[in-house]
Amino acid sequence: MNVYTYDNISAVEYAKKWAFFRNPVYYNFDNIGGDCTNFVSQCVYSGCKVMNYTPILGWYYNSINDRAPAWSGVNEFYKFIINNKGVGPFGELSTYYQLKVGDVIQLFNGQKYYHTLIITTILDGEIFTASHTVDSFDRRLSSYKFVSARYIKILGYRK
Repeated sequence: MNVYTYDNISAVEYAKKWAFFRNPVYYNFDNIGGDCTNFVSQCVYSGCKVMNYTPILGWYYNSINDRAPAWSGVNEFYKFIINNKGVGPFGELSTYYQLKVGDVIQLFNGQKYYHTLIITTILDGEIFTASHTVDSFDRRLSSYKFVSARYIKILGYRK
């Protein structure tokens, strides 16, 4: 299995195109828990073009009824990306200052991680993001109300 460079620019271009719309290829999860992680998964997929079809523990989407929990679940996405040793994208926990565009942030409200964002711009040390559920593009991370965050650096992908 070879390791490839994550195309963070393609991920951000996808985010820009679909931040205020829904790609009809994917189900819209807004009314069943939120669409944020589904949208970020689409962005990350745009940057690697490889899914992991491991039953239950993989990261893939074929339809609303044929997808891995990690495609649309906040914690499941985190567990997959951080622990993935197989095909598809992989990453690690990082710090705010090590992030780049195309990396992922998940927000914690004091009880649970509840929202997944993709980084679209970093300007003068400030991070800007895109997300769904409350649709946004180039929204300041500092404009969100959260207790803490986990920063996920996408290191690459395998196929």
